[in-house]
Amino acid sequence: GSCQGNSVERKIYIPLNKTAPCVRLLNATHQIGCQSSISGDTGVIHVVEKEEDLNWVLADGPHPPYMILLDGSLFNRRVMLQLKGTSRVSGLAVTVAKPSPPQGFSPGLKCPNDGFGVYSKDYGPQFAHCNKTVWNPVGSGLSYEDFDFPIFLLEDANETQVIKQCYQDHNVPRDGSGPEYPLCAMQLFSHMHAVTSTVTCMRRSSLQSTFSINPEVVCDPLLDYNVWSTLQPINSSGKVDPEKEVIIVATRIDSHSFFWNIAPGAESAVSSFVTHLAAAEALHKVSDVHLLQRNIMFTFFQGETFDYIGSSRMVYDMEKDKFPLRLDNIHSFVELNQVALRNDSILWMHTDPVSRMNESVEVQVRNLLDILNNSSVGASVTLQEAGYSQPLPPSSFQRFLRARHIPGVVLTDHKTAFQNRYYQSMYDTPENIRMQYPEGLSPEETLEYVTDTAKSLAEVATVVARALYRLAGGANNTSAIQADPKTVSRMLYGFLIKMNNSWFQSIIKPDIKGILGDVPQHYVAVSSPVNTTYLVQYVLANLTGTVVNLTKEECVNPDKTPSSEKEMYEYAWVQGSLDPNSTSRVPYCVRSTVHLSKALSPAFELRQWGSTEYSTWTESRWKEIRARIFLVASKELEIITLVVGIAILIFSLLATYFINAKADVLFSIPRDPGAVAY
Repeated sequence: GSCQGNSVERKIYIPLNKTAPCVRLLNATHQIGCQSSISGDTGVIHVVEKEEDLNWVLADGPHPPYMILLDGSLFNRRVMLQLKGTSRVSGLAVTVAKPSPPQGFSPGLKCPNDGFGVYSKDYGPQFAHCNKTVWNPVGSGLSYEDFDFPIFLLEDANETQVIKQCYQDHNVPRDGSGPEYPLCAMQLFSHMHAVTSTVTCMRRSSLQSTFSINPEVVCDPLLDYNVWSTLQPINSSGKVDPEKEVIIVATRIDSHSFFWNIAPGAESAVSSFVTHLAAAEALHKVSDVHLLQRNIMFTFFQGETFDYIGSSRMVYDMEKDKFPLRLDNIHSFVELNQVALRNDSILWMHTDPVSRMNESVEVQVRNLLDILNNSSVGASVTLQEAGYSQPLPPSSFQRFLRARHIPGVVLTDHKTAFQNRYYQSMYDTPENIRMQYPEGLSPEETLEYVTDTAKSLAEVATVVARALYRLAGGANNTSAIQADPKTVSRMLYGFLIKMNNSWFQSIIKPDIKGILGDVPQHYVAVSSPVNTTYLVQYVLANLTGTVVNLTKEECVNPDKTPSSEKEMYEYAWVQGSLDPNSTSRVPYCVRSTVHLSKALSPAFELRQWGSTEYSTWTESRWKEIRARIFLVASKELEIITLVVGIAILIFSLLATYFINAKADVLFSIPRDPGAVAY
């Protein structure tokens, strides 16, 4: 028979395994997020499903502090600030509201990345701090508050049910009076090592590194990599000829929410970068791209949510000659922002009214808008100008404008405020961009199923690809340039529903197949590259690269292959798809122009941790994050148990002492009566 160990701990505690914590982030001046005390915080569980239930926690309940199981629909700024102002709360476990809150929910700021874009007291002061347009009106700023108790998200409905059952069995108030002991309690561990600000925590980490053999780092900068590639190959280790003009197409690939590593970002990031990838594929299929007079650079910025980490770094590198391109090479800039929630298929073109006051910029911007308009003729996407009186929405393009007047346009689905009511929240899910699948499809069928969302994003990609072709000097008819809705469907499925799918498995390197988790999240994090970066890199290589006939050895070490043009191309030996007749894969070599470049804020290169020009966001380190529930006895019983225990201990010590003192009497050997003494 099988032998099963069952420790005392497992008899006492029920661990909660599917949770996501709120962690501490820091910038130059503030700390935001949550933390527990060093040994974890404990409290009696109280379920709050309607606002009246809060009275028990805040005033009436006889057993504070309380751990609140909060219904997702009540997780808002008003309730949270009530809880923040009391010592009767030791922590929160939040459930996911189903369906998503109809009034919208965004814990982000009303004016995202305020102060780090182009508008300031010196440049378009009338547009600074969202004076003209509040982009995210439902933004509550909850993610940017500092809570001194732990807050966890419960991701598993079964675990939520276990907690509610424990509450029902032990904690429900009877006839208005407090419940009897034992009570159901919860303990949350999420102690954070960093405090105050990035300046403080980076200084501490730096001192430790200087003077300690085993330095204890307390925080890490948010960092990752930008992904970029060009339509015509360029020497990635050299410099592009100053006369060569390049059009930059850009999107962000990261998102955020109140909870750590919960960042579905369907509308805020995925809709735009998937459209961008589809446009890149459509352009690479055009036969005369190598003849275009201007090159096109496809750029995917990481860390944009946190004050434009990726774009500010690329601009910095271009200015410091650490990038193949210089700012002088940029002919124009096209950015795809949130594009999935269009009303009447209208896509809005936003431009910068301040730089357009310069006549030469105005002429180029006008040309750009005309080309975009003409490219939408015959497509089911209507392009409209957002207007002169309106500033740019939060966008990577703003960081380039800070450096110089570049003609550019930002494409979005909103004229003024965001259409997205769940910006930077856990509810920015596939449902938010109206992705729907028929019932009963297998994972493979779901991967291939072309949704209406995919068709509409493919239309946007087609218009963008045709406009870019014209902008780059293409003279042929553009009707053949067409984005593939099937590719868009696969990407939406992989980036929003299930990363571990057959297509993603086939296009990545064998040594990184471990990155394919289940539910995709797009948080920038501190360990890089994150899954999103890897996958955007390999999807882009798959869609725009070519399969070359090289052995594994030649592909992994292209330096040894004379014809490889290693400076111009990147090579990747990818897993390939499963052989239909066996369980083995058919790997192959992909040659592409896809590169990674650092997305670490220049503030950390320059050691300017208090910078107001560059992002200074860091993430605190922690030792452990966990949650568990258990039954807790009354204070009286605990004191009685302790006193009885101490009494027994004292009694046993005294007994041992006396027995030891009288040992010669108690344990003397009796004489043998038969023995004769001489």
